Amino acid sequence: MDELHESDGHTGDDGESQTLDDTPDSLMQTFWAALRGGGDVDLTTAPLRTAVILMAVPMVLEMMMESVFAVVDIFFVSRLGADAVAAVGITESVVTVVFTIAIGLSIGVTALVARRVGEGDLEGAAHSAAQAIVLGTLLSIPIGLFVVLQADSLLRIMGAESAAIAIGSGYTKVMLGFNGVILLLFLLNAVFRGAGDAAIAMRVLWLANGINIILDPCLIFGWGPFPEMGVTGAAVATTIGRGTAVALQLWTLFSGAGRIRIRIPHLRFELAVMWSLIRLSAAATFQTFVGMASWIALIRILATFGSEAVAGHTIGIRIVLFGILPSWGLSNAAATLLGQALGAGLPERAESAAWIAAKLNLVFLGAIGTVFVVFAPWITGAFGGDAVTQEFATMALRIVSAGFFFYAYGMVLTAAFNGAGDPWTPTWINVGCFWAFELPVAWLLANPFRMGPTGVWLAMTIAFSAVAVVAVVIFRRGAWKLIEV
Repeated sequence: MDELHESDGHTGDDGESQTLDDTPDSLMQTFWAALRGGGDVDLTTAPLRTAVILMAVPMVLEMMMESVFAVVDIFFVSRLGADAVAAVGITESVVTVVFTIAIGLSIGVTALVARRVGEGDLEGAAHSAAQAIVLGTLLSIPIGLFVVLQADSLLRIMGAESAAIAIGSGYTKVMLGFNGVILLLFLLNAVFRGAGDAAIAMRVLWLANGINIILDPCLIFGWGPFPEMGVTGAAVATTIGRGTAVALQLWTLFSGAGRIRIRIPHLRFELAVMWSLIRLSAAATFQTFVGMASWIALIRILATFGSEAVAGHTIGIRIVLFGILPSWGLSNAAATLLGQALGAGLPERAESAAWIAAKLNLVFLGAIGTVFVVFAPWITGAFGGDAVTQEFATMALRIVSAGFFFYAYGMVLTAAFNGAGDPWTPTWINVGCFWAFELPVAWLLANPFRMGPTGVWLAMTIAFSAVAVVAVVIFRRGAWKLIEV
């Protein structure tokens, strides 16, 4: 694409173009600077490839730890049998309601904070961050109360078998009863990313997932002095890890250890700031809800084929997430750089940042997808389970991974729209590709065409590939450059 060959430099006060020195030493120095936090580099004036690296490296590493967590978690739970894995998979389809709200709010937070930082208004960025904390806290309370009281009914509605409900009820109650830590973890890391403090977000998520990985086997199997809690132990470990991370996030923001410092007066309700946040987040939440609702519906279709199909799907998709989550780091980097560039009045720089991130994502995700397709039986075999479950897991991994080359561009460009403060464009793309196409096609292939679970995975791959194609066409038109936030 032509945009990939545009200048990656910037124009200084003297009007001369300055470009990144692409020597190995220079790139390595930038890499280490990204891990340290990038210092006080202005992402709106730094050479563009330097800015992409400074943002992408910590975000990719952050998502890599998240992907390791996702795989380790299901690795231990799979030792408890297909019903336990199915319980986790079905519960997570319900937890997606919380993730929908968290991701939607975080998209709005990142867009607002990045735009204010690009404008040089750090006080305005702090107000936006504080209002996000207030909103997230208020939303978490009714969600937690409702799910704790209705956990069994929710699992039954989702098609869980009696054994899976008996095993997974405690897991559901803990995960959703403490949904506040999920919301705050997402929202506060969105603040750090929008401000350009990607390394802080990375360290916070590493802490959360590191604690979870250590506690997982201890609480699931009762190692040492820990009680044997079965699948519920996985939820307890996750909640403790996330809760510890949220405490660190709040300390960082209120102590001023990052670019943004929140003070107590910022927590007072401010109608103008709250309305901007709600306006952006409502569209972004609906956008995420479209994808998440599709996910829940697909799980419901798969549940009709038994626990082995759901368990195989859960294992296969966890491995897919292992490959895809680091790519979200590049997508988030593009969103932040694009938002800050627009705030600084540099729309062409914003566009170039998105295309560079998309190209890097294509190389990375394409390589991962190839490995998954070729070595799927060996990869899924490491997660145990009976022969039927492994066969389903292998098929799910191969079919979904085959679309990674398309996903690379779709992920970055939909995030770029959001970073520009234009969440409605990717929302309507999702509605068309997921609700109008993916769900009916998945049901038709699985049932009337008698393809079973394979039909569901084929529909997923085709739908996500369609998102990428449509996003490229619309992004090229450039209407997002005119959005005011």
